[in-house]
Amino acid sequence: MWTRRELIAVLLTATIIIAGGVVIGFDAPTADTDNAVMASILSQKGDDADFERAYEPREFQFPRDHGPHPRFKAEWWYMTGNLTSPSSGRHYGYELTLFRFALAADSGIRPSTWGTSQVYMGHFALTDVEQKQFHHWQRFSREALDLAGANADPFRVWLGNWSMTAAGGSPWQPSIHLTAHQDSFAIDLTLVAAKPVVLQGDHGLSRKSSEPGNASYYYSLPRMATSGWITTAGERVGVSGSSWFDREWSTSSLAPSQEGWDWFSLQLEDGWEMMVYHMREKGGGSGFNSGGTLVSPEGRVVTIADKGVAVEPLDDWVSPMTGIRYPSGWRLRCQTADLDLQIIPWLQDQELGRTMIRYWEGAVRFQGMHGGKKVWGNGYVELAGYRGKK
Repeated sequence: MWTRRELIAVLLTATIIIAGGVVIGFDAPTADTDNAVMASILSQKGDDADFERAYEPREFQFPRDHGPHPRFKAEWWYMTGNLTSPSSGRHYGYELTLFRFALAADSGIRPSTWGTSQVYMGHFALTDVEQKQFHHWQRFSREALDLAGANADPFRVWLGNWSMTAAGGSPWQPSIHLTAHQDSFAIDLTLVAAKPVVLQGDHGLSRKSSEPGNASYYYSLPRMATSGWITTAGERVGVSGSSWFDREWSTSSLAPSQEGWDWFSLQLEDGWEMMVYHMREKGGGSGFNSGGTLVSPEGRVVTIADKGVAVEPLDDWVSPMTGIRYPSGWRLRCQTADLDLQIIPWLQDQELGRTMIRYWEGAVRFQGMHGGKKVWGNGYVELAGYRGKK
């Protein structure tokens, strides 16, 4: 497993030799290397003692908590969405994620404008269902010289020309403008929250294992009306649909026995939303505190207890790029919500296979029964920590 110093060396190698953000693809020899990087970022380490940890629930304050938390080792601003062109009916999925990693727990002011203890990483992906194509990019930069960074008020997170910026609304129910441009692909989207912030887990404390501090502070905006433009291969198309915004910050999450997680965000056409995650054990099966939340059309939040959801893989798919075998298609049942869904990826190949941490993050559709009535909708699924062929 990589040591923290080795991880820092990787990040610095990717950032310190440049004057601005760059796109970088990694061709690590095996998926086990990816797991080692993820474990180094998300597991407890002896040299992390100076960082803060998520031990107990806290009072969230907005807009402050939309901004950075540099006393924690890592955090992310995570946008995913399903969009359709009204003129052609073409379906698209997108992901824009901006990560912050602290190289040290110090937060002192440095005399040099080059000095920083923070590194930002970004992932940008587009799914073009009609063309059966998935495009993804990775970018790094230091938090210096205005190359990357995050502000709480006014809210802004940026990595070069990839950005999330406040566009109105209220602190608990904001509007956000997204922009990202790479090669001949781009998004220019405005997101308006249809419901207030949802605090995940125990009033915003999301425990990932039984070890104290292996947790994150976690909130979501589970339904954001989305409109704007997508550019694919130079073709600019007007789109509309719905997005999901996730925010987490932590210093450690994974226990030594854990290898990754499966995460589902589902937006039902009857106005409900659902988030479900399963922490996976290295020996197989779901781990501690797998669970999630349901959000009613009125914004009422219902917590799904550990083991409160049964998720059964229906098929699998092997990546031709990495050799990693992922589940592909699921039956999800939840007695708490009287819910029984069949979930299908819009495309099987939605793996971010040229990134430092390889994972599957893809647009999905589903249909089934909710409360005795037929229901359908769209969502996103994330599959992290899966291993390739031995």
